[in-house]
Amino acid sequence: MSTPSHARQSAVRTALAGLIGNVLEWFDFAVYGYFASDIGKQFFPDSSPTAQQLKTYGVFALGFLARPVGSIVLGMIGDRVGRRALLTISIGLMGAATLALGLLPNHAQIGDAAPVLLIVMRLIQGFSLGGEFTGSMVYTTELASPRLRGLISSSTAAGTTLGFILGSASAWIIKETLDPAQIASWGWRVPFVASVSLCIAGWFLRRGIHESEAGEKAAAARGPLWPTLVRDWRPMVQTFGIVALTNAAYYFTFTFAVDTRKDGPDGAAFLQANTLCLFVVLFAKPLGGWLSDRFGRRRMMLVLTVITTGVVFVALPMMLAGTARTFAVGQILMAVPLGMALGLQGAMVVEIFPLRARVTSMSLAYSMTLALAGGTAGLISTWLIATFGSHAPEFYIAIYGVLGFAIMWPMRETNANRLDVDD
Repeated sequence: MSTPSHARQSAVRTALAGLIGNVLEWFDFAVYGYFASDIGKQFFPDSSPTAQQLKTYGVFALGFLARPVGSIVLGMIGDRVGRRALLTISIGLMGAATLALGLLPNHAQIGDAAPVLLIVMRLIQGFSLGGEFTGSMVYTTELASPRLRGLISSSTAAGTTLGFILGSASAWIIKETLDPAQIASWGWRVPFVASVSLCIAGWFLRRGIHESEAGEKAAAARGPLWPTLVRDWRPMVQTFGIVALTNAAYYFTFTFAVDTRKDGPDGAAFLQANTLCLFVVLFAKPLGGWLSDRFGRRRMMLVLTVITTGVVFVALPMMLAGTARTFAVGQILMAVPLGMALGLQGAMVVEIFPLRARVTSMSLAYSMTLALAGGTAGLISTWLIATFGSHAPEFYIAIYGVLGFAIMWPMRETNANRLDVDD
């Protein structure tokens, strides 16, 4: 009998396969967040500035609300056809929708059809992301050595940060080279159109990857969908506890706070500071994954949850009201614990789901959590600040920290869990 093809794939190839798609997908989400106010002017011109921001972030949230649908459809492909098929389809969908978004006519050109098309593109992007992020986490974790799962799977999380870095850097360059009128008219479109190069590179890379052994077993078993989802209720709730706080805090820190400050007189300085602080997140992610391999993922997440929940009350005021330097310090205070937590979460969440429909169940749980805690961060923060004042988002984010700690406390360590069994 020949050696299975998945056994011959290098760890570097596995990590790159997980990384590349997330670079593209999170580059788009970051760019949309950084240019939210400019997009609002183009697609919702008859609204007040606050209403424009609310509507634009509402469309941003819709992309996340489409993720649960994508998680079921694409998750079934990952479980019944293979992880490789899922990853190839998802990156193609995302690339096409991102290019189309960059070329959309605005409200002045086609009227109310413009915001409708914007919503459609965001729904397609959210749909593809519903299977992409978790599918790549499952793939990289399943192919990793049990002793290096945290480190290898952190490549997926690193891809999201690289996407945010490229998005932030693009916004900074455009802010430095174009005047506000040019940015609002056409400059915001440039990053969306340019991202097609990432899509092409990722699609060709993923065409050549091998299937994981666990993926082959899942495809052969073809377990029933709905009974499996019901049976997996416990790890779905645990997924919320693991990822809700970090994602709510991350989107506030690196999307909402940046968009809030970038339109001031020193806007370029805030974008530059944001780009540099994202490198802190990038290096913290593999560190968190590596430490979780050594000390346990549950133990690390409990500690990081406490730290993040406490730090948020210091860091958020610094980001919303301070100078560019103070803003950067606040971001760094959030970046270290958030980066470490995001780096280890992928392996931890994969390890708590049984094989039978791992991609589908995990993708649905993750997508629903992000739709609630991550995708709505900008929308809810805008409303909270307008209604209760600038300190309200701190308490909102802290609630996720308290819930997460309560859910994770009774859990067992996940590091030693086998990934090739149904129970």
